[in-house]
Amino acid sequence: QVRLVESGGGLVQAGGSLRLSCAASGSIFSINALGWYRQARGKQRELVATITTGGSTNYADSVKGRFTISRDNAKNTVYLQMNSLKPEDTAVYHCNTAGASYYYPWGQGTQVTVSS
Repeated sequence: QVRLVESGGGLVQAGGSLRLSCAASGSIFSINALGWYRQARGKQRELVATITTGGSTNYADSVKGRFTISRDNAKNTVYLQMNSLKPEDTAVYHCNTAGASYYYPWGQGTQVTVSS
């Protein structure tokens, strides 16, 4: 069974940066488009960034120009570089498939907290 493990979150001041990582067990990344999702307390989960197997990326308007998604298929890892962080970016961040009819089991996520 595929296992996703997110890391790299933490507490940062507004304007700061963090780099999130998502490592997957098994060689799944080369055959899936992937995405970073986030869920703030009391809100629905939202997709903030996607990357295809070919490396094409797409971003939610709320993070465009500030976040960058990338992937390393050889390492089965996807990254999210987050710059110019805002308090509204505070959430638990997860990675998973994007645009597919299924999700892998959700990992524990990584908490990002941005203080004003």
